[in-house]
Amino acid sequence: MNQELIGGAKRIVIKVGSSSITGANESKLDGIVDLAVRLMDSGKDVLIVSSGAIATAAPMIGLTVKSEDLATSQALASIGQARLMARYERSLARHNRIPAQILLTVDNLEEDVTRTNAQRALERLIEIGVVPVINENDSVATQEIRFGDNDQLAARVSGLFGADLLLLLSDVDSLYTAPPSEAGAERIPVVSFGADLSEVQVSGTSTGYGTGGALTKLAAARQAAENGVGVILTATENVSVLDTEECNHTWFEPAR
Repeated sequence: MNQELIGGAKRIVIKVGSSSITGANESKLDGIVDLAVRLMDSGKDVLIVSSGAIATAAPMIGLTVKSEDLATSQALASIGQARLMARYERSLARHNRIPAQILLTVDNLEEDVTRTNAQRALERLIEIGVVPVINENDSVATQEIRFGDNDQLAARVSGLFGADLLLLLSDVDSLYTAPPSEAGAERIPVVSFGADLSEVQVSGTSTGYGTGGALTKLAAARQAAENGVGVILTATENVSVLDTEECNHTWFEPAR
């Protein structure tokens, strides 16, 4: 099913979280880039929404515990964003491609002028074959005015980009009726638009420097679906086969 859904999409947003591409999982970034390039080579328009700046910077300054101080988080974001983009640049260079960094705040997408400017920039980057890599501008965002997590940002950007598919990459391969580590948890392969998920037990916690979790991914998937964007939620480990083989995932049907 995932092959059919991906094959039928023209514009795709790939969202990847901090835990998937930093620390022990740093090497997984290449697989995500490989997927993006395969999709582009097949004629699709692709952009990446990527977390990871703060998690990338923390070990560079010897920080092993997540800081709750806003100024420290902003400083880490400014340090880590350059290193994160360098990693994307090196990975894309293997395919003779280059990335473009776009940092957004809530205001950018809520104000008509800046929203239009961001949309035009994305369109031009796609036209010239560059891979847009989008992140929240954490260096200037405040606790009161921010997306809160890049899952929500990905849902918003999907609408801005006119995407018909959002790939939400996670630590787990699907949405389950309960945390998958619990006995009796069952995988949910399809979520119909407007389906009642009140009985689903979803954790809102995240690990390491990530700000998301299963709860934020579910909220983002439903937001994207409401805007007419179909969503595939699956594990980052599946990127090597996601577009060529069937693998576990949850499909969120979009509004029609």
